[in-house]
Amino acid sequence: MSTLISYSKTLKKRRLVSSIVHNITFIAASASTIAVVIILATLLNESLQFFEKVNILEYLTGTQWTVLFEEKKFGVLPLLNATLLSSLIALGLAVPIGLAIAIYLGEYASNRVKNIFKPMIELLAGIPTVVYGYFALYFVTPQLLRFFLPDIQINNILAAGLMIGFLIIPIVASISEDAIRSVPLDLRLAAYAVGARKFEVVLKIVIPAALSGIFASIILAFGRAMGETMIVAIAAGFRPILSYNVKESMETMTGFIAQVATGDAPYGTIEYSSLFAVGLTLLLMTYPLNLIALRVLKRWAIRY
Repeated sequence: MSTLISYSKTLKKRRLVSSIVHNITFIAASASTIAVVIILATLLNESLQFFEKVNILEYLTGTQWTVLFEEKKFGVLPLLNATLLSSLIALGLAVPIGLAIAIYLGEYASNRVKNIFKPMIELLAGIPTVVYGYFALYFVTPQLLRFFLPDIQINNILAAGLMIGFLIIPIVASISEDAIRSVPLDLRLAAYAVGARKFEVVLKIVIPAALSGIFASIILAFGRAMGETMIVAIAAGFRPILSYNVKESMETMTGFIAQVATGDAPYGTIEYSSLFAVGLTLLLMTYPLNLIALRVLKRWAIRY
Protein backbone atom coordinates (compact mmCIF):
# COMPACT_ATOMS: atom_id res chain seq x y z
CA MET A 1 0.00 0.00 0.00
CA SER A 2 2.83 2.40 0.94
CA THR A 3 4.55 1.63 -2.38
CA LEU A 4 1.37 2.55 -4.27
CA ILE A 5 1.05 5.84 -2.35
CA SER A 6 4.73 6.66 -2.98
CA TYR A 7 4.30 5.93 -6.71
CA SER A 8 1.19 8.15 -6.83
CA LYS A 9 3.09 11.05 -5.20
CA THR A 10 5.98 10.63 -7.61
CA LEU A 11 3.60 10.63 -10.57
CA LYS A 12 1.91 13.82 -9.32
CA LYS A 13 5.31 15.53 -8.91
CA ARG A 14 6.31 14.54 -12.44
CA ARG A 15 3.04 15.86 -13.85
CA LEU A 16 3.47 19.11 -11.89
CA VAL A 17 7.04 19.57 -13.13
CA SER A 18 5.98 18.74 -16.69
CA SER A 19 3.14 21.27 -16.48
CA ILE A 20 5.48 23.98 -15.14
CA VAL A 21 8.07 23.34 -17.85
CA HIS A 22 5.33 23.34 -20.51
CA ASN A 23 4.00 26.70 -19.30
CA ILE A 24 7.46 28.27 -19.10
CA THR A 25 8.41 27.17 -22.61
CA PHE A 26 5.02 28.34 -23.93
CA ILE A 27 5.53 31.79 -22.38
CA ALA A 28 9.05 31.97 -23.82
CA ALA A 29 7.80 31.01 -27.27
CA SER A 30 4.92 33.48 -27.05
CA ALA A 31 7.18 36.33 -25.95
CA SER A 32 9.00 36.48 -29.30
CA THR A 33 5.70 36.36 -31.20
CA ILE A 34 4.23 39.14 -29.07
CA ALA A 35 7.38 41.23 -29.56
CA VAL A 36 7.12 40.87 -33.36
CA VAL A 37 3.44 41.82 -33.28
CA ILE A 38 4.15 44.93 -31.14
CA ILE A 39 7.02 45.98 -33.42
CA LEU A 40 4.87 45.48 -36.51
CA ALA A 41 1.98 47.44 -34.98
CA THR A 42 4.30 50.33 -34.05
CA LEU A 43 5.84 50.44 -37.51
CA LEU A 44 2.42 50.30 -39.17
CA ASN A 45 1.01 53.09 -37.01
CA GLU A 46 3.88 55.49 -37.75
CA SER A 47 4.18 54.42 -41.40
CA LEU A 48 0.52 55.22 -42.04
CA GLN A 49 1.23 58.82 -41.02
CA PHE A 50 4.08 58.89 -43.51
CA PHE A 51 2.02 57.45 -46.37
CA GLU A 52 -0.76 59.96 -45.70
CA LYS A 53 1.68 62.61 -46.94
CA VAL A 54 3.69 60.56 -49.44
CA ASN A 55 2.28 58.58 -52.35
CA ILE A 56 3.17 54.91 -51.86
CA LEU A 57 3.83 54.50 -55.59
CA GLU A 58 6.32 57.38 -55.48
CA TYR A 59 7.92 55.75 -52.45
CA LEU A 60 8.32 52.34 -54.11
CA THR A 61 9.41 53.51 -57.59
CA GLY A 62 11.21 56.80 -56.98
CA THR A 63 14.95 56.96 -57.67
CA GLN A 64 15.78 59.88 -55.38
CA TRP A 65 15.85 59.84 -51.58
CA THR A 66 16.45 63.31 -50.15
CA VAL A 67 14.27 63.23 -47.05
CA LEU A 68 16.77 65.23 -44.96
CA PHE A 69 17.30 67.95 -47.62
CA GLU A 70 15.31 71.04 -48.56
CA GLU A 71 13.88 69.55 -51.76
CA LYS A 72 12.41 66.33 -50.41
CA LYS A 73 12.18 63.20 -52.55
CA PHE A 74 10.84 59.94 -51.19
CA GLY A 75 11.96 57.22 -53.59
CA VAL A 76 13.28 54.29 -51.55
CA LEU A 77 15.05 52.56 -54.47
CA PRO A 78 18.51 54.07 -53.69
CA LEU A 79 18.36 52.70 -50.14
CA LEU A 80 17.03 49.35 -51.35
CA ASN A 81 19.73 49.13 -54.02
CA ALA A 82 22.54 49.77 -51.52
CA THR A 83 21.06 47.25 -49.08
CA LEU A 84 20.89 44.52 -51.72
CA LEU A 85 24.38 45.34 -53.05
CA SER A 86 26.02 45.08 -49.64
CA SER A 87 24.10 41.88 -48.86
CA LEU A 88 25.04 40.21 -52.15
CA ILE A 89 28.71 41.16 -51.69
CA ALA A 90 28.53 39.68 -48.19
CA LEU A 91 27.01 36.45 -49.51
CA GLY A 92 29.65 36.27 -52.24
CA LEU A 93 32.29 36.14 -49.51
CA ALA A 94 30.48 34.20 -46.80
CA VAL A 95 28.90 31.36 -48.81
CA PRO A 96 32.05 29.80 -50.34
CA ILE A 97 34.16 30.34 -47.22
CA GLY A 98 31.42 29.24 -44.82
CA LEU A 99 30.58 26.17 -46.89
CA ALA A 100 34.28 25.22 -47.17
CA ILE A 101 34.62 25.55 -43.39
CA ALA A 102 31.51 23.42 -42.85
CA ILE A 103 32.79 20.67 -45.17
CA TYR A 104 36.23 20.67 -43.53
CA LEU A 105 34.90 20.57 -39.96
CA GLY A 106 32.17 18.07 -40.78
CA GLU A 107 34.14 15.66 -42.96
CA TYR A 108 37.89 16.13 -42.64
CA ALA A 109 38.92 17.74 -39.35
CA SER A 110 39.86 15.71 -36.29
CA ASN A 111 38.17 16.39 -32.95
CA ARG A 112 41.26 18.24 -31.76
CA VAL A 113 41.21 20.57 -34.76
CA LYS A 114 37.46 21.14 -34.39
CA ASN A 115 37.90 22.14 -30.76
CA ILE A 116 40.42 24.77 -31.85
CA PHE A 117 38.83 26.15 -35.02
CA LYS A 118 35.11 26.09 -34.27
CA PRO A 119 35.23 28.51 -31.30
CA MET A 120 37.45 30.84 -33.33
CA ILE A 121 34.97 30.84 -36.23
CA GLU A 122 32.01 31.45 -33.94
CA LEU A 123 33.97 34.30 -32.35
CA LEU A 124 33.46 36.24 -35.59
CA ALA A 125 29.76 36.55 -34.71
CA GLY A 126 30.62 37.82 -31.23
CA ILE A 127 32.81 40.71 -32.32
CA PRO A 128 30.89 44.02 -31.97
CA THR A 129 29.79 45.21 -35.40
CA VAL A 130 31.13 48.69 -34.69
CA VAL A 131 34.61 47.10 -34.68
CA TYR A 132 33.97 45.66 -38.15
CA GLY A 133 32.84 49.08 -39.32
CA TYR A 134 35.93 50.94 -38.15
CA PHE A 135 38.17 48.12 -39.34
CA ALA A 136 36.68 48.58 -42.82
CA LEU A 137 37.03 52.37 -42.62
CA TYR A 138 40.61 52.56 -41.33
CA PHE A 139 42.22 49.40 -42.67
CA VAL A 140 40.30 47.50 -45.36
CA THR A 141 39.67 50.50 -47.65
CA PRO A 142 42.91 52.50 -47.27
CA GLN A 143 45.32 49.57 -46.87
CA LEU A 144 43.79 46.78 -48.96
CA LEU A 145 41.15 47.93 -51.44
CA ARG A 146 43.03 51.04 -52.57
CA PHE A 147 45.93 48.83 -53.56
CA PHE A 148 43.69 47.23 -56.22
CA LEU A 149 41.21 50.11 -56.74
CA PRO A 150 43.09 53.42 -56.36
CA ASP A 151 40.02 55.55 -57.06
CA ILE A 152 37.79 53.92 -54.43
CA GLN A 153 36.13 56.31 -51.99
CA ILE A 154 36.96 56.12 -48.29
CA ASN A 155 33.31 55.25 -47.62
CA ASN A 156 32.20 52.57 -50.04
CA ILE A 157 29.70 49.75 -50.27
CA LEU A 158 32.37 47.16 -51.19
CA ALA A 159 34.22 47.37 -47.87
CA ALA A 160 30.93 47.33 -45.96
CA GLY A 161 29.77 44.25 -47.85
CA LEU A 162 33.04 42.42 -47.23
CA MET A 163 32.87 43.10 -43.49
CA ILE A 164 29.26 41.94 -43.35
CA GLY A 165 30.45 38.82 -45.16
CA PHE A 166 32.91 38.06 -42.36
CA LEU A 167 30.12 38.68 -39.85
CA ILE A 168 27.76 36.10 -41.40
CA ILE A 169 30.38 33.41 -42.08
CA PRO A 170 29.54 31.67 -38.74
CA ILE A 171 25.85 31.47 -39.74
CA VAL A 172 26.63 29.68 -43.00
CA ALA A 173 29.37 27.54 -41.46
CA SER A 174 27.50 26.43 -38.32
CA ILE A 175 24.14 25.59 -39.90
CA SER A 176 25.76 23.93 -42.92
CA GLU A 177 28.03 21.86 -40.68
CA ASP A 178 25.03 20.70 -38.64
CA ALA A 179 23.28 19.71 -41.87
CA ILE A 180 26.38 17.84 -43.09
CA ARG A 181 26.86 16.01 -39.79
CA SER A 182 23.20 14.95 -39.80
CA VAL A 183 23.70 12.91 -42.97
CA PRO A 184 23.68 9.23 -41.85
CA LEU A 185 27.01 7.39 -41.79
CA ASP A 186 25.40 4.52 -43.73
CA LEU A 187 25.22 6.67 -46.88
CA ARG A 188 28.95 7.38 -46.67
CA LEU A 189 29.84 3.74 -46.02
CA ALA A 190 27.67 2.60 -48.94
CA ALA A 191 29.53 4.99 -51.25
CA TYR A 192 32.92 3.81 -49.96
CA ALA A 193 31.81 0.22 -50.48
CA VAL A 194 31.43 0.79 -54.24
CA GLY A 195 34.86 2.39 -54.53
CA ALA A 196 34.10 6.12 -54.16
CA ARG A 197 36.89 8.34 -52.91
CA LYS A 198 36.57 10.86 -50.10
CA PHE A 199 35.97 13.96 -52.24
CA GLU A 200 33.43 12.04 -54.36
CA VAL A 201 31.52 11.02 -51.25
CA VAL A 202 31.48 14.63 -50.03
CA LEU A 203 30.47 16.18 -53.36
CA LYS A 204 28.05 13.54 -54.65
CA ILE A 205 26.55 12.09 -51.47
CA VAL A 206 26.93 14.37 -48.44
CA ILE A 207 26.38 17.80 -50.03
CA PRO A 208 23.20 16.79 -51.95
CA ALA A 209 21.82 15.11 -48.82
CA ALA A 210 22.50 18.25 -46.73
CA LEU A 211 21.34 20.69 -49.40
CA SER A 212 18.21 21.82 -47.55
CA GLY A 213 20.20 22.88 -44.48
CA ILE A 214 22.82 24.60 -46.64
CA PHE A 215 20.20 26.59 -48.55
CA ALA A 216 18.48 27.52 -45.29
CA SER A 217 21.78 28.82 -43.87
CA ILE A 218 22.31 30.98 -46.96
CA ILE A 219 18.81 32.46 -46.75
CA LEU A 220 19.17 33.20 -43.03
CA ALA A 221 22.59 34.75 -43.63
CA PHE A 222 21.07 36.93 -46.36
CA GLY A 223 18.43 38.18 -43.94
CA ARG A 224 21.11 38.92 -41.32
CA ALA A 225 23.16 40.82 -43.88
CA MET A 226 20.21 42.98 -44.90
CA GLY A 227 19.55 43.90 -41.29
CA GLU A 228 23.12 44.89 -40.39
CA THR A 229 23.35 48.52 -39.25
CA MET A 230 26.63 49.68 -37.71
CA ILE A 231 28.96 48.32 -40.39
CA VAL A 232 27.12 50.06 -43.23
CA ALA A 233 26.60 53.23 -41.21
CA ILE A 234 30.35 53.57 -40.61
CA ALA A 235 31.88 52.03 -43.72
CA ALA A 236 29.31 52.72 -46.47
CA GLY A 237 28.38 56.28 -45.51
CA PHE A 238 25.17 58.28 -45.85
CA ARG A 239 24.97 59.06 -49.54
CA PRO A 240 21.56 57.99 -50.89
CA ILE A 241 22.32 57.49 -54.59
CA LEU A 242 21.10 54.87 -57.05
CA SER A 243 24.34 53.38 -58.37
CA TYR A 244 25.87 49.99 -59.06
CA ASN A 245 29.46 51.16 -58.64
CA VAL A 246 30.67 49.35 -55.50
CA LYS A 247 33.54 51.84 -55.15
CA GLU A 248 31.14 54.65 -54.24
CA SER A 249 29.64 55.69 -50.94
CA MET A 250 25.97 54.73 -50.57
CA GLU A 251 23.31 54.65 -47.90
CA THR A 252 21.45 51.48 -46.98
CA MET A 253 18.04 51.23 -45.36
CA THR A 254 19.54 50.44 -41.95
CA GLY A 255 22.10 53.22 -42.43
CA PHE A 256 19.30 55.74 -42.94
CA ILE A 257 17.49 54.46 -39.86
CA ALA A 258 20.66 54.89 -37.81
CA GLN A 259 21.14 58.41 -39.21
CA VAL A 260 17.61 59.54 -38.34
CA ALA A 261 17.61 57.78 -34.96
CA THR A 262 20.67 59.78 -33.85
CA GLY A 263 18.57 62.96 -33.86
CA ASP A 264 18.78 64.34 -37.39
CA ALA A 265 14.96 64.52 -37.62
CA PRO A 266 12.67 66.11 -34.99
CA TYR A 267 9.85 64.00 -33.57
CA GLY A 268 6.55 64.25 -35.45
CA THR A 269 8.03 65.44 -38.75
CA ILE A 270 7.78 63.61 -42.05
CA GLU A 271 11.51 62.90 -41.81
CA TYR A 272 10.89 61.12 -38.50
CA SER A 273 7.94 59.17 -39.92
CA SER A 274 10.09 58.05 -42.87
CA LEU A 275 12.25 56.12 -40.39
CA PHE A 276 9.31 53.83 -39.62
CA ALA A 277 8.32 53.50 -43.29
CA VAL A 278 11.83 52.31 -44.14
CA GLY A 279 11.84 50.04 -41.09
CA LEU A 280 8.52 48.51 -42.14
CA THR A 281 9.84 47.96 -45.66
CA LEU A 282 12.93 46.21 -44.29
CA LEU A 283 10.82 44.04 -41.98
CA LEU A 284 8.52 43.04 -44.83
CA MET A 285 11.60 42.07 -46.86
CA THR A 286 13.48 40.09 -44.21
CA TYR A 287 10.60 38.29 -42.51
CA PRO A 288 9.64 36.31 -45.65
CA LEU A 289 13.26 35.17 -45.92
CA ASN A 290 12.90 33.34 -42.61
CA LEU A 291 9.66 31.76 -43.83
CA ILE A 292 11.37 30.71 -47.06
CA ALA A 293 14.23 29.15 -45.08
CA LEU A 294 11.75 27.10 -43.03
CA ARG A 295 9.90 26.14 -46.20
CA VAL A 296 13.13 24.99 -47.83
CA LEU A 297 13.97 22.86 -44.80
CA LYS A 298 10.57 21.18 -44.87
CA ARG A 299 10.34 20.83 -48.65
CA TRP A 300 13.83 19.61 -49.51
CA ALA A 301 14.83 17.82 -46.34
CA ILE A 302 15.68 14.17 -46.99
CA ARG A 303 13.88 11.77 -44.63
CA TYR A 304 15.89 8.78 -43.44
